[in-house]
Amino acid sequence: MGLLDKLTGWLGLKKKEVNVLCLGLDNSGKTTIINQLKPPNTQAQEIVPTIGFNIEKFKSSSLSFTVFDMSGQSRYRNLWEHYYKESHAIIFVIDSSDKLRMVVAKEELDTLLNHEDIRSKRIPVLFFANKIDLQDAMSSVKVSQMLCLENIKDKPWHICASNAIKGEGLQEGLDWLQDQIAQSFENNEHMND
Repeated sequence: MGLLDKLTGWLGLKKKEVNVLCLGLDNSGKTTIINQLKPPNTQAQEIVPTIGFNIEKFKSSSLSFTVFDMSGQSRYRNLWEHYYKESHAIIFVIDSSDKLRMVVAKEELDTLLNHEDIRSKRIPVLFFANKIDLQDAMSSVKVSQMLCLENIKDKPWHICASNAIKGEGLQEGLDWLQDQIAQSFENNEHMND
């Protein structure tokens, strides 16, 4: 660590590093959302289905994000739990036009929230009800009801309607997530237990 790094750390100017898991079923728009959150000059022009996981890094005004973009394909979902312990926040993406798989999304969410490495942490969970631009998309309120989000009492959570392709709704979600992460760092709530 250089002198400048030490000085910025002592002065509290160094960006806090946070690990964020981006989860959800395949084809929900996780990679597109993460791509939109990156600086324009680092965004991919083509998005392909994620095999396994991708790691993306970007910075906001106060945080340095490492985002683990996890594949939502059923054969890769068992990889998710290996990253729970080191995470500071979760982004859970739902395809709001995929009514048939909403039950599967709820099952995966319940499994996530009941995992021993997540259950005891007051970790913020940001939900993106994505693809709101599609004709048969459900509102974020309806998605919230179908996933029974009102039953999450021990973690801060927020749901945003989003259109990842156009970037709509993403900044609102990221702002909320940054506020929650900053609060948890101030309260030392989820420095890895």
